[in-house]
Amino acid sequence: MIVINAVALPTIQIGMQPLSSPQQLSPVLQVILLLTVLSVAPALLLMLTSFTRLIVVFSILRHALGTQQTPPNQVLVSLALFLTFFIMAPTFKQIYNQAFKPYLNKQINEKQLFERATIPLKKFMLRNTREKDLAVFLKIEKQPRPYKPEDVSLVALIPAFMVSELKTAFQIGFLLYVPFLVIDVVISSVLISMGVLMLPPMMISLPIKLLLFVMVDGWNLLVVSLVKSFH
Repeated sequence: MIVINAVALPTIQIGMQPLSSPQQLSPVLQVILLLTVLSVAPALLLMLTSFTRLIVVFSILRHALGTQQTPPNQVLVSLALFLTFFIMAPTFKQIYNQAFKPYLNKQINEKQLFERATIPLKKFMLRNTREKDLAVFLKIEKQPRPYKPEDVSLVALIPAFMVSELKTAFQIGFLLYVPFLVIDVVISSVLISMGVLMLPPMMISLPIKLLLFVMVDGWNLLVVSLVKSFH
């Protein structure tokens, strides 16, 4: 007589339970959250940091020099990114010490994490936002006048900050463009007065502008001025 023992089949249970610690989050959910953060990171970088002012100024400088695609976009974006990390380092350090570190130590919850993380960002953006721009968006949103940085709504602060950054970048770009424009006008006038009409003025003005920019150590002056403009 042959006896066949029954084989116990495994069971699968699916359920949802509240997390008692951030470390208990499922690895799959952690990956999904990480991919979500990475997908919106470029937009956050543009909206909440100094990147906008830096990349606009660098682009205007390239057009003022007349070098077409030199330096290439990858170089300008990389330079703007690293300068952004350098400028935003004190703010990021405050966010880590005041928000993420207590959260990982289970001292605060998710709501307090968001509230504490936005305080340093709000202070940075308010320092670089014109009151006129902020007042316009607060008026559109029909919000009362805030008395503390914590009372300012991010919905109104973010667009006001971006508009202010664009205006500041265009002001700096104008100051950069003027001396190179003068060189172009002088070279064109000299060539016309000499009767040399077939020679493009850009062939003469471009080396002169590059030589002038190198002699005054233009990159050093520009980068230092941009960094100091945020402090």
